[in-house]
Amino acid sequence: MNKVLNIATTLRQPADLVAHGLAPAAALANLEKVAARYAVAVTPAVAALIDIDDPLDPIARQYIPSVEELSVKPEENADPIGDHARSPVDGIVHRYPDRVLFKLVHVCAVYCRFCFRREMVGPGKETALSREAYAGALDYIRTHPEIWEVILTGGDPLMLSPRRLSEIMNDLAAIAHVKIIRIHTRVPVADPARIDAEMVAALKVKDATVWVALHANHPRELSEAARGACALMVDAGIPLVSQSVLLRGVNDDAATLEQLMRAFVECRIKPYYLHHGDLAPGTAHLRTTVEHGQALMRALRGRVSGLCQPDYVLDIPGGFGKAPIGPEYLSREREALGESGYRIVDYCGDVHLYPPKP
Repeated sequence: MNKVLNIATTLRQPADLVAHGLAPAAALANLEKVAARYAVAVTPAVAALIDIDDPLDPIARQYIPSVEELSVKPEENADPIGDHARSPVDGIVHRYPDRVLFKLVHVCAVYCRFCFRREMVGPGKETALSREAYAGALDYIRTHPEIWEVILTGGDPLMLSPRRLSEIMNDLAAIAHVKIIRIHTRVPVADPARIDAEMVAALKVKDATVWVALHANHPRELSEAARGACALMVDAGIPLVSQSVLLRGVNDDAATLEQLMRAFVECRIKPYYLHHGDLAPGTAHLRTTVEHGQALMRALRGRVSGLCQPDYVLDIPGGFGKAPIGPEYLSREREALGESGYRIVDYCGDVHLYPPKP
């Protein structure tokens, strides 16, 4: 990296981004149009990761608004994964039998340019569930004994104060059939100083197991401060998994994905999901093709340990859940020849018969 930016406060206006060299002055009018529709926030921790001399910087591409966001494709949708279709009460998404999403807040430390909830979060939206909605969501969880796992999301639940987060964690842990509480967050990357002893203590409860899913898309996001924040949680007995989004110009090459997945494992974070980009409005410039994603997963299989392998998944539009869309390694093509058995492709791309011929 060359020139690194040091700022004291979160940047929320396109004019501030221009003033700090994070966006070109000529684009200001169009960036104001983007910001009028989609939230903007770049924290000091994220700004420090951006090389402002690199017009293709992969960190900037995730957080700095672009005029390309004004172009909305016909297939894009304000609710691309169908949260509303699976929401029985305010704040709850019940897509799978044994788990629910609990959307507590609608604010984030930073706002990703590819966010699938970009129409639902940020300034001008509701910041959090009302007291009545929160009570209704808890009642829904209590009266559905099939719910084994509650996933706190939003927005980013770690934007809550430790005191409020502790109350919520204990409310959920008091429900006998809730055994797992999972928290989806970008905060350890975007604002690692928020992860302190008080926040970690708020995450821990006696009667449920707590997991944290960290969202990061590029190895540079796992800064020394971010790694320290994650270590605080892991050392406290909280297991971590990762979530990443496959993004054009950010991590859509095998070498970057290799570095990212190894960095997760080095931080004691198990790679979990690599999401194909959702059909959120104004995000086509960041999406890859499924075929390219499959090729990258095949390359990753041949390059790194099994510990470093995420599942490549796509959220089916309309609320139908995730489907694994990784490459196929097994086929029964020999049946067409009147034989039984399989063809298996190894990590080098060579094809083998199973069982092998005598």
